[in-house]
Amino acid sequence: MGNRPWTVDDDLWALIEPLLPPWPEKAPGPKPVDDRLCLQGILYVLYNDVSWQLLPVELGFGSGQTCWRRLCRWHMAGVFDQLHRLLLAELHAADALDWTRTCVDAPHPREKGGEATGRSPVDRGKTGSKHHLICDGNGTPFKVVTTAANVNDVTQILALVDGIPPVAGKPGRPRRRPDALLGDKGYDSNPNRRELRRRRILPVISCKGSPNIKGLGKLRYVVEQTFSLLHHFKRLAVRWERRLDMHDALVSLACGLICWRRLKKARSRLEGRRLGAE
Repeated sequence: MGNRPWTVDDDLWALIEPLLPPWPEKAPGPKPVDDRLCLQGILYVLYNDVSWQLLPVELGFGSGQTCWRRLCRWHMAGVFDQLHRLLLAELHAADALDWTRTCVDAPHPREKGGEATGRSPVDRGKTGSKHHLICDGNGTPFKVVTTAANVNDVTQILALVDGIPPVAGKPGRPRRRPDALLGDKGYDSNPNRRELRRRRILPVISCKGSPNIKGLGKLRYVVEQTFSLLHHFKRLAVRWERRLDMHDALVSLACGLICWRRLKKARSRLEGRRLGAE
């Protein structure tokens, strides 16, 4: 994407375009702005954290209100969730997902107000929200849940595990259960351990008051790396969207973009091996 990361290359657009809902043929008003340009406008906001009202019209994206409404329409149609699931399936087919373990964590992005906000226990009681993330052993994001900042991490662990979408890409039933789940002491809960075992997932979670499990930090570092990638999208580092569904739409789009980058790298590696074998 070069110096213009908000541009959409042809390969990515070929995946997204079939997922977009068709525009009504007899819709009133002027001809709508092209979908690809609207998507680039949304990405411009996601990368640069400008307000929708300040979206540069001269770049051809249409107004910020146009892009915001298109984002809302696509989110209601489940476009970004479908894209995320499609890319996970492509990664699974390329053997680029590590199902031997998943990792969970939850830092605190700041937020002005709106749905799913509460007094932050780590930021002098300021109103805020928090991202809860589960990723595979390579750091590929599976699911992100947004809650108020005062929601205990341990309450979301099962929601994250159950929120892993069914991932196709290989013969047989789609996969959605990892072999193990790694967590720090913030996820220490015997009832949750029992529920994970009932789901045939091995809980590897440090106990409060006991030394950390040896080597656990080296295995869990990938979740911190994934949070860094997620919050590289400046619109997510500080939450400005008052509507939770619109914030979640941007989070889902960001997860899809992270998966897209990883898929391109996986394809490049496979192509390199093929050429080396020849």
